[in-house]
Amino acid sequence: MAGSALDKKIRVMIVDDSAVVRQTLQNILSSDDQIEVVATASDPLIAAQRLRSFIPDVITLDIEMPRMDGITFLQKLMAQHPIPVVICSSLTEKGSQTTLKALEYGAVEIVEKPSVGVKQFLEESRVRLCDAVKAAAKARPNRLRQRRVIDPKLSADVVLAKPRSGAMIETTEKVIVVGASTGGTEALTVFLEALPPDAPPIAIVQHMPEHFTAAFATRLNGLCRVSVKEAEDNDTLIGGRALIAPGNRHMLLKRSGARYFVEVKDGPFVCRHRPSVDVLFRSAARYAGKNCVGVIMTGMGDDGARGMAEMKEAGAFTIAQDEKSCVVFGMPNEAIKKGAVDCIVSLEKIASEVLRACRKP
Repeated sequence: MAGSALDKKIRVMIVDDSAVVRQTLQNILSSDDQIEVVATASDPLIAAQRLRSFIPDVITLDIEMPRMDGITFLQKLMAQHPIPVVICSSLTEKGSQTTLKALEYGAVEIVEKPSVGVKQFLEESRVRLCDAVKAAAKARPNRLRQRRVIDPKLSADVVLAKPRSGAMIETTEKVIVVGASTGGTEALTVFLEALPPDAPPIAIVQHMPEHFTAAFATRLNGLCRVSVKEAEDNDTLIGGRALIAPGNRHMLLKRSGARYFVEVKDGPFVCRHRPSVDVLFRSAARYAGKNCVGVIMTGMGDDGARGMAEMKEAGAFTIAQDEKSCVVFGMPNEAIKKGAVDCIVSLEKIASEVLRACRKP
């Protein structure tokens, strides 16, 4: 009977070159009765040897390690035997591009690990670490997609100087708000790549650590026909541009006359998150109402469900990603259960459904 109970636990392998981190992570994860640490490895080559004898449910993976870096190991792993991976790495603004590459290659979650005070930080982040592993265990890791190549994005400045004043924005202009979490980096890439360059304005909350969102926005800006940037306080929402909430800051949709803009601000965690999808969605319900289209994508938990219900009540059209195309069906499912969703579609169809909704009078 004891063996049967253990089989139900989430089996984790820890791959990190620091003995202190390996032991700390093992103690933290083992303290959760749903998780069992079945192996540790000081580098990817040792991990690969151990994977020949058993397959864990989740791997926690550092990036900077001897003999083989974590990115190379992740690529090989996803090509041969995809396993949900949680990146646990020291993050700097410079290094965030590397960690975003890990998300592109199939990592499910990121846990920030500071360069100093790691042991104390990990112990203080016990709940977040265990939640990340549980979310990863529910994930269905996908193989890498082939990226399409698009022409370089030039501004109108190469043809015509900017006018001294802008045209009045119609007060009935549609705006799009999007919320995502686990698996959302890839889902947002698919969604934004499918939009035309004149798409309606877009505001996005993706649960992500500080410093990652700027690099994520830069990468998307190079892949998509719409422009993408990390939001700054008072940025105007304009057609053909997506604003991504900065990590560790809430983002609200606001309106002044005919102008939609975003407010970026501090505040307490909402639904365990900052930025929170609920915060963005509530502000959209209040300031955009029926002129808004809301989208809730893959993610663990229920952030966004209440806000989407408020949007629907205010007359917005609401869309949820379907279970089959989600990495984790938590957030969309919670919104669906609240009766907050008008339309449930696959990831590949969200963009066309959003554009169709925006064309409605």
